[in-house]
Amino acid sequence: MIYSMTGYASATRELVAASGTGGVSVSVELRTVNSRFLDLNFRMPEDVRVCEPTLREMLMNKLSRGKVDIRINLQRSEQAANAGAINHDALNQLALNQLALLEHTVLSTFPDAGRLRAGEILRWPGVLAESSVAPEVLRDAVLACGKQAITDLIDVRAREGAQLATMLLANVSEMESIVTKITPLVPELINKHQQKIVERLQEALGIAAPDASATIVSREEINERIRQEVTMYGIRIDIAEELSRLTAHLNETRHVIEKGGKVGKRLDFMMQELNREANTLGSKAAAKELADSSMTLKLLIEQMREQVQNLE
Repeated sequence: MIYSMTGYASATRELVAASGTGGVSVSVELRTVNSRFLDLNFRMPEDVRVCEPTLREMLMNKLSRGKVDIRINLQRSEQAANAGAINHDALNQLALNQLALLEHTVLSTFPDAGRLRAGEILRWPGVLAESSVAPEVLRDAVLACGKQAITDLIDVRAREGAQLATMLLANVSEMESIVTKITPLVPELINKHQQKIVERLQEALGIAAPDASATIVSREEINERIRQEVTMYGIRIDIAEELSRLTAHLNETRHVIEKGGKVGKRLDFMMQELNREANTLGSKAAAKELADSSMTLKLLIEQMREQVQNLE
């Protein structure tokens, strides 16, 4: 099985406050697109920022490539939002580590500025708990949603990867058919082209003229030179080696796709090799059939290359 790098998944849990009134709706959304490396981007409320390291580790254990946007939302009920409570840990942390330093810095620059009021301190992030749901319960819910969303995301990427694999294998089969079709034609096409070269050289050198005695060099020397030129030209337009390498690369591409796993980078390399051979085939094409086949091969390879960019 191969995996796409694009996908979307989400998971939601409803939490009820310990008092039985109000609660919090926790949701985790994952969106992924293709990327050369694994790039994780988190957006979450400060209340559950403690979950980021664990979620990051969970994602790194399951994914190897792709840009992943992780969004965590907390939707509090009206009862919970109105039942605020002081988070004493956050208040003590603010008093011990930040409040004095912040006030000192501001007052040194603006001596007339007043000290922080109670309302301003209550609005400080994390000081006023907006829900009576216990922090550990909230954390566990976020991690559970994250685990479920990751599982669903893997399934989505696998399904899309299976569709991409089907398309890639279809292109491989079509290219194999083209190579199989043109391989037997190569010797005949080369012979026909060489015969045209012989006729043109004979005409240019006067061999076809009625008065053979008018030639400066002997007929044997001219024929030997023609044979040399035709042989060298035949070597230059011979594509047997390119067809052999194309066949080998197509076999390897099929093997990589059918084996599955993290194949994106490997297939990207194979597309480069296939394109190189297709270009060489086109540059050596001595007949319209070969030129057309080279163009079709390059179009199929380009289609594959675009899809391979989406594979993990």
